[in-house]
Amino acid sequence: MILITDGGSTKCDWVLLDKSGNVLLKTATLGLNPTVVPKDELLLRIASNTDLKNVFEQIEILNFYGAGCGTISPRTILLEVLQTLFPKAKVSVAEDLAAAVYAATTKPGIVCILGTGSNSCYFDGTEIHAPIASLGYILMDEASGNYFGKRLIRDYFYRHMPDEIALEFEKCFNLNADEIKMNLYKKLNPNAYLASFAQFIFAQPEHLLNFDTSKTGAKKINPYFYELIKEGITQFIECRVLCFENAREVPIHFIGSIAHFSKDIIKDCFNEYNLELGNIVQRPIDGLIEYYKDSILKSQI
Repeated sequence: MILITDGGSTKCDWVLLDKSGNVLLKTATLGLNPTVVPKDELLLRIASNTDLKNVFEQIEILNFYGAGCGTISPRTILLEVLQTLFPKAKVSVAEDLAAAVYAATTKPGIVCILGTGSNSCYFDGTEIHAPIASLGYILMDEASGNYFGKRLIRDYFYRHMPDEIALEFEKCFNLNADEIKMNLYKKLNPNAYLASFAQFIFAQPEHLLNFDTSKTGAKKINPYFYELIKEGITQFIECRVLCFENAREVPIHFIGSIAHFSKDIIKDCFNEYNLELGNIVQRPIDGLIEYYKDSILKSQI
């Protein structure tokens, strides 16, 4: 049996396939980013999943694609954890960019991740090229969930957030300064904690939304949120898209929930930069399943 994993910082999706490509099991665990989660906690998060525990001894191939797996040290830690729990499996660990590419396209293009974190690469149709290292949520991750969460918290405390939105923000989160600092500096997954605040942008109560004057009455995002998202997307484009010389010659694809919910603003920004928008995929695991089904049929695994 073949087990494939799309591992984010917030959540990991696991799918078990038989040798014909049929889906036998779908399950999920907490995030398994080895750069922010200690080794013993990685073990615990996987071992506490009953579905996975039942197949530890049965897995023959385990391909893990995860956030935080782009450098050797964290990748090695996760590899050791997986080899311990799945002793009969041939285990591989790769950066989540590979899963993003498999889920988005088979042709040359730029593939971007906008989820809890953010990243980008160029896919030439065969190989993945990622010339800029990802340094994570403190130094990089423009337009990611943790980027927007950080911006919301800062705007609230600096009183840059409109009063009506600030009142709603207070209802949704514990904004005690000690609580925030404890989660950022003492607890696990500070990046996922920050990203949890970004949900506020995409789950607004109706009275915080504007409505157009057409007959459709379609919702439009509040100007504060629009500018917040546009600023993040613009930074991402300038840092993570235009770094590729052929950025205006190939389609640019996006993976992740932040991209999915921000697609209209991404389109606006792309028009300004004369860029071609490709596919936007919310859940890469679905595209990954199809990729593996095709690979199995072609006997490439």
